[in-house]
Amino acid sequence: MKNYLITGGCGFLGSNIASALLAKGCRVVLLDNLSRVGSAENLNWLRTLGRPEFIHGSSLEVQTLRDTVAAARPDAIFHLAGQVAMTTSLKDPVGDFRTNVEGTINLLETVRHHAPEAAFIFSSSNKVYGALDGVRLVESSTRYEAPEHPAGINESQSLDFRTPYGCSKGAADQYVLEYARTYGLNTAVFRHSTIYGGRQRSTFDQGWVGWFCMQALAQKANPASEPFTISGNGKQVRDLLYVSDAVSCYLAASERINCIKGHAFNIGGGSNNSCSLLELFDVLRDILGVSLNYRCLDWRHEDQRFFVADNSKIESMLGWLPVVSKNDGVEKTLRWIAEGMR
Repeated sequence: MKNYLITGGCGFLGSNIASALLAKGCRVVLLDNLSRVGSAENLNWLRTLGRPEFIHGSSLEVQTLRDTVAAARPDAIFHLAGQVAMTTSLKDPVGDFRTNVEGTINLLETVRHHAPEAAFIFSSSNKVYGALDGVRLVESSTRYEAPEHPAGINESQSLDFRTPYGCSKGAADQYVLEYARTYGLNTAVFRHSTIYGGRQRSTFDQGWVGWFCMQALAQKANPASEPFTISGNGKQVRDLLYVSDAVSCYLAASERINCIKGHAFNIGGGSNNSCSLLELFDVLRDILGVSLNYRCLDWRHEDQRFFVADNSKIESMLGWLPVVSKNDGVEKTLRWIAEGMR
């Protein structure tokens, strides 16, 4: 039986990974300060599935980290705790830095001294590439496309930290890789685009697929409701990775860390699951039979017009590819929300 430690383990991705590990009979230790909406509910749900060990704390609490790692004796650590919203980073850049950078270094140092053999997978962001100003885009009626990148953006793309959030995630990203080079830790970095699915408590500024699913369900229930808002013209493109595919990637990485140690990977739904906001609205219309009523706001600061992850590197090194289509994933997400987000 392997031991797993998940920071941010009661969040969206963390609780889904924990659920899969509990089903395998693994020992699962969750470190979470329960600050995000829905995290306490996710913890209660996990307790119906097995016996996860829960530590109330954060990666800013050094002694808590040391005690947790020493007691957990983890074979693998999934570092998912962090500040996840660009808009929040603009309002509180110091808090964003402390959570994402200081918290990550605290955990890396703890692992270096107390669990140096553990696999360590860090959840990073496509925002480390900035606004991708050098990528030529072509605008169609529903989306932006990048003709020179038919498979998406790969890891050779230059890093370009923008916004406090991009800086904090990018700095943490680089520290995680450096601890493999300098100290020999078994670390790897996943640079995510859009992950969505059940147990995600979406808000206006984080979890956009779930958020617009919620708006579509609300407008179906009340067609006379006020229009919701979108940022920009709705043609911005992301690739959609359903959460079960993300879980399978993390588990495979932890089991074969020797194959990917010291590497960063772009992880997403890939070109087959790319989708603009406008195209998502078409999917929702087809599934729910409702035309969405919305109005446009200004673009968000440094928002990428296009990001699709090229999964070629992780496929070649780990054999992983997503299997859930965007239409099936959106249907599953709608079903979970409609059932009351249980």
